[in-house]
Amino acid sequence: MSQQLTQIQPLSQPVQMPYEVAAFSPEVEAEIDSHLAKYPVKRSAILPLMFIVQRERGYLDPPGVSYLANRLRLRITDIWEVATFYSMIYTKPVGKYHIQICKTLSCKIMGEQKITDHVCKKLGVKPGETTADGRFSLSLVECLGSCGTAPMFQINFDYHENLTPEKVDQILDKLS
Repeated sequence: MSQQLTQIQPLSQPVQMPYEVAAFSPEVEAEIDSHLAKYPVKRSAILPLMFIVQRERGYLDPPGVSYLANRLRLRITDIWEVATFYSMIYTKPVGKYHIQICKTLSCKIMGEQKITDHVCKKLGVKPGETTADGRFSLSLVECLGSCGTAPMFQINFDYHENLTPEKVDQILDKLS
């Protein structure tokens, strides 16, 4: 029994670009080209390219989405569908330090609400907000895969586990 790879065909209609299209340096374009070369179907490069656009622009903004749609020959909605599925793709600006508190069952049982309340009070923000100085953004996210060391949060790409209010204060004070 053979399995065939279903090829996603390029769109028959022209791709509409309702926004300005982002532009990147020759070095970034070369990096994008190197990712595209890895995949026989361009669409498969969508996540690595989203990370590049996010790194360069701070988040995946409409001009960045238009760039990806054009480069991958996809619809704008195809890009947004993927972008809004993953919590590590930011569709609005985030602070220098993005605090993502795990709200899944293990963390919930082990005190996530106490940690969330403490972070909110300390920073003066609610989940989904950014501090006035732009340094910290706070999000509640699904499982970060650290159930045995709950409660935990991730700041940018660094995990902080077995949290207590005192430990949160130490971590945040180092970043302030």
